[in-house]
Amino acid sequence: MGATKTEHYTDQQNEIAVLAKALGHPARIAIIEFLLKANSCICGDIVNELSLAQPTISQHLKELKNAGLIKGNIEGTAICYCVDEKGFEKVKGFFDHITATIEKKKKDCC
Repeated sequence: MGATKTEHYTDQQNEIAVLAKALGHPARIAIIEFLLKANSCICGDIVNELSLAQPTISQHLKELKNAGLIKGNIEGTAICYCVDEKGFEKVKGFFDHITATIEKKKKDCC
């Protein structure tokens, strides 16, 4: 049996894994790109933009929100979404760390 239990990993490793999993679907990438392009909170336009059913988009939005990559505000009967900068700062920090480590070891690697 493989080690898949989250308690075997650091909090940071678990957090990055959740973020990576949320980014691991092309529909979620498309949603994030749409939110970035719109540059404002979006309510119902996501369904019109992507060729997916509303329940499918809702599920993707839920995954992105649970991971901390987007945030939503309730406006009347709708939830309006936008990108959550804090989540992407964590992703950026992880990749910055990888890049810096690679740069240091570039000459020492096979």
